Amino acid sequence: MAAERVTSLLKHLSPNNPVAAITSKNPDDIVITLAIRTPLCKGKKGGFKDTSLEYIMYAILKATRERMGFSPDLVEDICMGNVSDGKAAYKARAAALAAGFPNTTGASSVNRFCSSGLKATADIAHAIASGSIEVGIAAGAESMTAGGDAVDKPFDEDVLSLSQEARDCMEAMGWTSENVARDFGLTRDVLDEYAAESFRRAEQAQKNGWFDDEIVPVTTKVKGPDGELKTVTLTKDEGIRPGTTAAGLGKIRAAFPQWGPMTTGGNASQVTDGASAVVLMKRSKAIQLGLPIWAKYVGSTVAGLPPRIMGIGPTVAIPKLLKQHNLSLDDCDIIEVNEAFATMAVYTKEFLKLDYTKMNPRGGAIALGHPLGTTGTRQIVTGLSECRRTKKKILLTSMCIGTGMGMAGLFVNEQ
Repeated sequence: MAAERVTSLLKHLSPNNPVAAITSKNPDDIVITLAIRTPLCKGKKGGFKDTSLEYIMYAILKATRERMGFSPDLVEDICMGNVSDGKAAYKARAAALAAGFPNTTGASSVNRFCSSGLKATADIAHAIASGSIEVGIAAGAESMTAGGDAVDKPFDEDVLSLSQEARDCMEAMGWTSENVARDFGLTRDVLDEYAAESFRRAEQAQKNGWFDDEIVPVTTKVKGPDGELKTVTLTKDEGIRPGTTAAGLGKIRAAFPQWGPMTTGGNASQVTDGASAVVLMKRSKAIQLGLPIWAKYVGSTVAGLPPRIMGIGPTVAIPKLLKQHNLSLDDCDIIEVNEAFATMAVYTKEFLKLDYTKMNPRGGAIALGHPLGTTGTRQIVTGLSECRRTKKKILLTSMCIGTGMGMAGLFVNEQ
């Protein structure tokens, strides 16, 4: 009988059962013991419009320190995704110290455009796996009020003249969105219908309180019309527009008429401020510290494609990641795809034949916003919260990346 049980177990864990392989629990697994975010606030006019990037970083790191359940002395490194601020590394370090982490805790910033938060997660996870550190925090923070990712002047002509694709890296994101719509025959009606559904799902999630366990309140100051600063506590996402319909979105004018008629302020991601963070360590360390294990980090990957259609990056990153782990889309329970534009979201959904009931069940960046450096960790936070609520297991996240890349991450919910 004992031999039969061993045979049964080995069969269960064999390569023919890849889901069992990634959901198995081993001491060296890289796990997440906390995943939280701030509210996402409207850029230039919302709750963080008068808040500095370093304060937003401080706020998420302070909330992380207060909730992580162990001494901050154990945190060896913090990696902060950020896109638009060239001084982000300085600010991340100062924010960590202000938030109560000791000077023995390292800090850095990382920028791979819209995937920066996921890259920060991967970098910390890989540092732990290699034995470089034991405990780390991956985060993302962005003040799009202060600035976006636009290139302020052309690159060196001696570089651009050598490659059309190098020249294509100069194309603004809105331009690439119009390229996707034109190249793949997407219609305005389809894009607006998709955007309206993103708003509907986010509205439902907010009304039902589904975001409450992922959001930490942030107290900051907002300047009123009279120029006076008043203290406020932010608790909810601000970009959700209740009652949004496709017909209403259809009345919004094109945002980039110089490049095409399809992309608008209603069917593209919003300019947004916010931050998010995840705490990572080996399973053995989490058990030693008596911490609840929220999820297991399975892996992530990046893939490239032509810069002019950068938005469809998930269509190359997702298959690559699933192939690495011998999984199919049917094995994934929740799929978070960043809605940089409805063009890329619609094409990705249709090209990969994604089950739309699994994809962005709480809405996406069209409704919630896309603070560039934050999104990669925000998707983890939201996806794991949805997994907990629905008792689902496998989370897949992905996003397109400026200049022509896609990234994807794979996680196993354990709560």
